[in-house]
Amino acid sequence: MAKNPAHRLRRRPSWFRPVPLRSRRDGWTEVRQCAFLAQLYATGSVSAAARVVGMSRASAYRLRERAGAESFAFAWDRVLTLPGAGHPGAAREDGRKVTIATLLARLETDIVRPVVFQGAMTGIARKPDNPTLFRLLRLTRNWPAAPDDSEFWEVGGSFEKHPRSL
Repeated sequence: MAKNPAHRLRRRPSWFRPVPLRSRRDGWTEVRQCAFLAQLYATGSVSAAARVVGMSRASAYRLRERAGAESFAFAWDRVLTLPGAGHPGAAREDGRKVTIATLLARLETDIVRPVVFQGAMTGIARKPDNPTLFRLLRLTRNWPAAPDDSEFWEVGGSFEKHPRSL
């Protein structure tokens, strides 16, 4: 009977919001963050995964502790949690304390996930953060409606797209 590869004992990397950082060629770019999670999935070792992406183990842990890295830390914990062991148990953000400004800022960036094929990262999948959009819509649906300015656009009984008065 063949033995399962070690990466089969871990969960695949999930969707996460990359940690917002300054743009540096030798820093933790979005691609490096995805590659780190893919290598963590393949090896199960933080040191080995950091070494493969050209960073140190200490810098990986510093990245994990930064403000705004909650999603990355959750994806990290999820990779190292055995399938069937339940929830990874990482500290999730308290959703009741999120401001509208924070939700709007989240909509500016996509969430990403490393695409892993045969134990190696082959690409990065992106998608818009729809749960944040729906939450923002729920919070703002009872706001007062914008004033009706249809009479401004009506000229001579016909509805014009571009008014002549402008």
